[in-house]
Amino acid sequence: MSRYELLYIISADAAEDEREELIAKFRAYVENKGGKIEGVEKWGMRKLAYPINFKNEGFYVLMKIEMPNSEIDAMSKLLNITDGIVRHQFARI
Repeated sequence: MSRYELLYIISADAAEDEREELIAKFRAYVENKGGKIEGVEKWGMRKLAYPINFKNEGFYVLMKIEMPNSEIDAMSKLLNITDGIVRHQFARI
């Protein structure tokens, strides 16, 4: 298993409970696939570097995880199709 940092941006339109639900969903996904969560940092609302879908702000979340390499592509696809996720990026530590 490798260690990763996952940074994802939740749409500014999402309500507080929707954001918490998305964060819990991805925590559960990592744990169900045999991974470990080292930490979740909620950076809060921040201005985007450039407009995405006509939005200038998003809610940033950084997750530090340990997960099998084979599951990263599957999680990336899940993030791509999840409503409310604007962008995401994995970085190997």
